[in-house]
Amino acid sequence: MSSVDLIMPKLGESIMEATILKWHKQIGDKIAMDETVLDIATDKVDSEVPSTAAGILEAILFNVDDVVPIGAVIAKIKVVSSNDSQPINPSASIEPKKEYEEVKIVEEIPFQPTSTTTQANSNGMRFYSPLVLNIAQSEGISMADLEKIPGTGQDGRVTKKDILAFVANPNKTSHTAVPIQTAKAEIIKPVVEANVKPVQEMAPVVYPGNVEIIEMDRMRKLIAKHMVDSKHTSPHVTSFAECDVTNLVLWREKVKKEFEKREGEKITFTPLFIEAIVKSLKKYPMLSSSLDGDKIIIKKDLNIGMATALPSGNLIVPVIKNADQLNLVGLTKQVNGLATAARNNKLKPDDTTGGTFTLTNVGTFGSIMGTPIINQPQVAIMAVGAIKKRPMVIETPQGDSIAIRHMMYISLSYDHRIIDGALGSSFLNAVSKELENFDSNRGI
Repeated sequence: MSSVDLIMPKLGESIMEATILKWHKQIGDKIAMDETVLDIATDKVDSEVPSTAAGILEAILFNVDDVVPIGAVIAKIKVVSSNDSQPINPSASIEPKKEYEEVKIVEEIPFQPTSTTTQANSNGMRFYSPLVLNIAQSEGISMADLEKIPGTGQDGRVTKKDILAFVANPNKTSHTAVPIQTAKAEIIKPVVEANVKPVQEMAPVVYPGNVEIIEMDRMRKLIAKHMVDSKHTSPHVTSFAECDVTNLVLWREKVKKEFEKREGEKITFTPLFIEAIVKSLKKYPMLSSSLDGDKIIIKKDLNIGMATALPSGNLIVPVIKNADQLNLVGLTKQVNGLATAARNNKLKPDDTTGGTFTLTNVGTFGSIMGTPIINQPQVAIMAVGAIKKRPMVIETPQGDSIAIRHMMYISLSYDHRIIDGALGSSFLNAVSKELENFDSNRGI
C-alpha cells in the first residue's frame, strides 16, 4: 500500500486560505479518481475538491469550518493494490508531524443540554449555504429568525427542507432536547504553552437603546477583511471625470432589439464600458499591473473584473479573461454569462481569479459617482455613475448652444505608490474620450 496526500488546492492568485464546508467522504470510505471528497469556500466562490487518486480515505486532518492554508495536506488516501487485503480501520487517523514535544492531557468535558438541534462552529456562528440565504432573503426572513430554525443537516445546519418548512408554517417551532453527556476529549498542548495563563473572559458588550444585532456571514467577514487590507496596503487616490455619452446611449437604444434577436443576448452598457477601458489600457499599460516589493509587474493579459452584486447583498468580482481579444458580441456574452453565474452561485474558482483591472458600476444603484477600493493585488479600479440628462453647452463653429445631453461621471481609484496623479488622470481622460467619441454609426 502507498499513501497519497490530498492537498488544499490553489484557487487564485490572491487566495491564501479556504474554509472546509463539508466532507462528502469519511475515514474508511472508498474513493474513485476525481470523485468529490469535500466542499470548500473562499471569499470569492465555493468549490469542490476532487480526489487525486483512487483508494480508501485513510485520514482526515481538518474538521468542518476549519480555515486551512493553501497547500496544506487535508487528508490522506491509501492507494490499494490488488495484493493488498488489509482493511483500513475507520477509527484510525494519521497525526500531523510536530516539530516540538507534545503532552496529551485528557479532560472530562461536560456537554450542556440545548433546546434545539442547532449547533454552532467554534466561534459561535452558524454557517448557511448560499441557497438557504437566498431563500431567506426572498421570503423576508431576518437573521434573528434564521438563527431560531432547527437544523436537520450535518452538524445541525439549516437545509433547504428546514427553511421551506419554516416558510410554510412560521409559527411552528420544533425543539429536540439533547441528553446530557460526558465525553473524553483529547487536547494536544505543546510543552511551550503548558504554563501560559488562560485569557480572562471579557465582559459582554452592552448596546444602549433600541438595536438589532446582526452577525456577519462568512463572505461579508472576508470582504470586510480584504477592504481593510487594501486600504492598509495601497495609498488610495481618486480622480474624477465627466463625459458625454449621448452617442453611446442613442446607439444602444437603436440596436438593442436587433442585437438581442440576432445574438440571443441583451446588450447592456457594461461591455461598452469594458471596450473603452481595454483600448485605454493599451495606451497606459501601467494601470494593468501589480507591485511585488520594489518590482512593478505589468500584466500583458488584460483580464477585466466586473463587480457584481449578489442577492444576499454581498459582492463578487468575476473576471473576463483576455478581454482585449474579444469583440463587442464576445464581451456581451461574457458579461451576461458571468453575471448570471454569479447570481445563481454557479461561478467556478477560475472565474474569479487573474483579474488585472476592475470595473464597478455604482450607477446601477442610482449613485452619480463613487470612490471604489482597489481590488488587491491590482493597482486601479474604475467606477461609472448613473447616466443623467442635463443641459450642457455645446461648442460649434457657428457658436455655442445649449442642448440636452446624456452625462456620466467616472472615477478612478489608484495606488499612489506607482500611479501618480498625472498618469491616473491621463488614463481616466482617455476612457472618457473613448466613450464621448463613440461611433453612433457602427454596426453590430
